[in-house]
Amino acid sequence: MAYHLVHIGFGNMVVAERIVAIINPSSAPIKRLKEESKESGLLIDATQGRKTRAILVMDSRHVILSAIQPETISSRFEPQTNTEERDEKGPAFYSVRA
Repeated sequence: MAYHLVHIGFGNMVVAERIVAIINPSSAPIKRLKEESKESGLLIDATQGRKTRAILVMDSRHVILSAIQPETISSRFEPQTNTEERDEKGPAFYSVRA
Protein backbone atom coordinates (compact mmCIF):
# COMPACT_ATOMS: atom_id res chain seq x y z
CA MET A 1 0.00 0.00 0.00
CA ALA A 2 1.41 3.40 -0.96
CA TYR A 3 0.71 6.58 0.96
CA HIS A 4 0.94 10.03 -0.56
CA LEU A 5 2.36 12.64 1.80
CA VAL A 6 1.68 16.35 1.33
CA HIS A 7 4.12 18.90 2.72
CA ILE A 8 2.26 21.44 4.91
CA GLY A 9 5.24 23.53 5.97
CA PHE A 10 8.33 23.43 8.19
CA GLY A 11 9.06 19.78 7.49
CA ASN A 12 5.56 18.62 8.46
CA MET A 13 3.64 16.25 6.21
CA VAL A 14 0.22 14.64 6.26
CA VAL A 15 -1.25 11.68 4.38
CA ALA A 16 -3.12 13.16 1.41
CA GLU A 17 -5.87 10.51 1.43
CA ARG A 18 -6.86 11.42 5.00
CA ILE A 19 -7.48 15.13 4.34
CA VAL A 20 -11.19 15.97 4.27
CA ALA A 21 -10.90 19.75 3.80
CA ILE A 22 -8.38 22.58 3.55
CA ILE A 23 -10.01 25.76 4.87
CA ASN A 24 -9.17 29.44 5.27
CA PRO A 25 -9.23 30.18 9.05
CA SER A 26 -10.87 33.62 8.89
CA SER A 27 -14.57 32.78 9.33
CA ALA A 28 -16.31 32.55 12.71
CA PRO A 29 -17.45 28.90 12.30
CA ILE A 30 -13.90 27.83 11.52
CA LYS A 31 -12.60 29.71 14.57
CA ARG A 32 -15.17 27.81 16.66
CA LEU A 33 -14.04 24.53 15.09
CA LYS A 34 -10.45 25.39 16.03
CA GLU A 35 -11.41 26.15 19.66
CA GLU A 36 -13.55 23.00 19.98
CA SER A 37 -10.69 20.89 18.61
CA LYS A 38 -8.27 22.47 21.07
CA GLU A 39 -10.58 21.71 24.00
CA SER A 40 -11.05 18.09 22.90
CA GLY A 41 -7.32 17.51 22.31
CA LEU A 42 -7.63 17.05 18.55
CA LEU A 43 -5.77 20.22 17.49
CA ILE A 44 -2.29 19.93 15.97
CA ASP A 45 -0.36 23.17 15.53
CA ALA A 46 2.15 22.88 12.66
CA THR A 47 2.67 26.65 12.25
CA GLN A 48 5.97 26.90 14.19
CA GLY A 49 4.67 30.07 15.85
CA ARG A 50 3.66 31.79 12.64
CA LYS A 51 0.23 33.03 11.57
CA THR A 52 -2.29 30.30 10.73
CA ARG A 53 -3.15 30.55 7.04
CA ALA A 54 -4.82 27.18 6.48
CA ILE A 55 -6.71 24.65 8.56
CA LEU A 56 -6.73 21.01 7.50
CA VAL A 57 -9.59 18.81 8.68
CA MET A 58 -8.67 15.14 8.74
CA ASP A 59 -10.90 12.06 8.57
CA SER A 60 -9.88 11.23 12.16
CA ARG A 61 -11.50 14.52 13.33
CA HIS A 62 -8.06 16.05 13.94
CA VAL A 63 -7.64 19.69 12.97
CA ILE A 64 -4.19 20.74 11.77
CA LEU A 65 -3.03 24.36 11.62
CA SER A 66 -0.60 25.34 8.85
CA ALA A 67 1.24 28.56 8.06
CA ILE A 68 0.92 27.90 4.31
CA GLN A 69 -1.93 29.23 2.16
CA PRO A 70 -4.75 26.74 1.35
CA GLU A 71 -4.17 27.25 -2.39
CA THR A 72 -0.51 26.28 -2.02
CA ILE A 73 -1.34 23.11 -0.09
CA SER A 74 -4.04 22.07 -2.55
CA SER A 75 -1.67 22.62 -5.48
CA ARG A 76 0.73 20.14 -3.87
CA PHE A 77 -1.69 17.25 -4.38
CA GLU A 78 -0.46 16.83 -7.98
CA PRO A 79 2.74 14.80 -8.18
CA GLN A 80 5.63 16.79 -9.62
CA THR A 81 7.54 14.69 -12.14
CA ASN A 82 9.48 17.45 -13.86
CA THR A 83 12.55 18.51 -11.89
CA GLU A 84 12.13 22.09 -13.13
CA GLU A 85 8.80 22.29 -11.28
CA ARG A 86 10.42 21.49 -7.92
CA ASP A 87 11.54 24.20 -5.60
CA GLU A 88 15.00 24.21 -4.05
CA LYS A 89 13.78 22.20 -1.05
CA GLY A 90 12.58 19.22 -3.13
CA PRO A 91 9.14 17.92 -4.07
CA ALA A 92 6.04 18.84 -2.12
CA PHE A 93 4.38 15.47 -2.79
CA TYR A 94 5.91 12.16 -1.72
CA SER A 95 4.93 8.53 -2.24
CA VAL A 96 5.65 6.17 0.64
CA ARG A 97 5.14 2.42 0.63
CA ALA A 98 3.91 0.78 3.81
